[in-house]
Amino acid sequence: MSHSATLTLSSMLQQQVSDTNRLRLFSGSANIGLATEVARYLGMDLGPMIRKRFADGELYVQIQESIRGCDVYLIQPCCNPVNDNLMELLIMIDACRRASARQITAVIPYYSYARADRKTAGRESISAKLVANLITKAGAHRVLAMDLHSAQIQGYFDIPLDHVYGSPVILDYFQQKRIEDLVVVSPDVGGVARARAFAKKLDDAPLAIIDKRRQAHNVAEVMNVIGDVKGKNAILVDDMIDTAGTLLEGARLLKKEGANKIYACATHAVFSGPAVSRLSSDVFEEVVVTNTIPIPLDNYFPQLKVLSVANLLGETIWRIHEDSSVSIMFR
Repeated sequence: MSHSATLTLSSMLQQQVSDTNRLRLFSGSANIGLATEVARYLGMDLGPMIRKRFADGELYVQIQESIRGCDVYLIQPCCNPVNDNLMELLIMIDACRRASARQITAVIPYYSYARADRKTAGRESISAKLVANLITKAGAHRVLAMDLHSAQIQGYFDIPLDHVYGSPVILDYFQQKRIEDLVVVSPDVGGVARARAFAKKLDDAPLAIIDKRRQAHNVAEVMNVIGDVKGKNAILVDDMIDTAGTLLEGARLLKKEGANKIYACATHAVFSGPAVSRLSSDVFEEVVVTNTIPIPLDNYFPQLKVLSVANLLGETIWRIHEDSSVSIMFR
C-alpha cells in the first residue's frame, strides 16, 4: 500500500472516530430514568447540564460541556407537568442552538397536545400544530417521536420527523405469554389501523371493534362490540391511557359479551385522575404499558406491567446518527 493510500485510510478512520465522538446525549427533567437507560444502550453518559428554577418559577438551563459542531439529542417527554416540560425542552433546544451544535434532535417519547390535531368545532386551536411550530422555531433540526396520537401530526413539522412505535416491545411481551383464543380489540373506530397491525403480528389474531360515542373530553359512552369476543381472551390496544374511562367501559362491555380474560396495553401511561383506581379493578387481568412517561411508585398496582423502550430509542438514535434506515426496524 502506498504512503498516500495509508494517509487516506488513516484520515477516514480518524473522521469516523470524530463523527462518533460528535454524538451527545442530554436529558430534561421529565424522564431521567429512561434517558439513562438510552445512554447505557449507546455506551455513553448523559451530558452534564444545569437545570434550575428562579423564585418566580422561570426555568434556567445551561449545557456544561462544549457541543460546538456536535450532533445533540435531547430526551424529554412532554408529560405532566406538561407546560413545564415542554418549556424546558424549548429552552434546551435554544441553549444548544446558541452553543453552535451542528444538529439538534428533539427526542420526544410522549408528544403533548396531540389530541388537538384538527378543528372539531368553531374557534378551536390546533395545538398539535402550535407545539410543532414552537419546537421548530426554537431551533430543532429533527424530531424523534414515539406513537403520536395521530399520524397526521408528522405533517405539521417543516423539519424531518422520525416516527417510531412502542408496539414491538409490547408485541414481544405478549408473544412470550402465548395467550390462547386471542382476539385483539380496538377501543374505538379511530384505533382500528393500530389494532389491525397489532393483530397481524400476533399470528393474524381476529379483530374486534368497540363502537363508542364520546359526549365530552375524557368522557366516553360505550355502545356495542363489532366482532366475536365470546369465550376469547381479549387485548385492548390503544396509544395512551389517560383517565382509563374508555378502557374500563370497553372491558366491561367485553365481559358482558362473554370474553374471558381482558388485557389492556398502551404505549403512554398518562394515568390522570381516576385512572389507577379504574385499572386496578378486577376487570383487567393485566395492564401493559411502556416507560415513555415515568410512573410514580404510588401509581403502581398489581396488574401493571411496565416495559422499557430504551433499547428501541437508543437503536433509533444510533441509526439516525449513522444515516441508516429507521423504518426497517419495524418491518
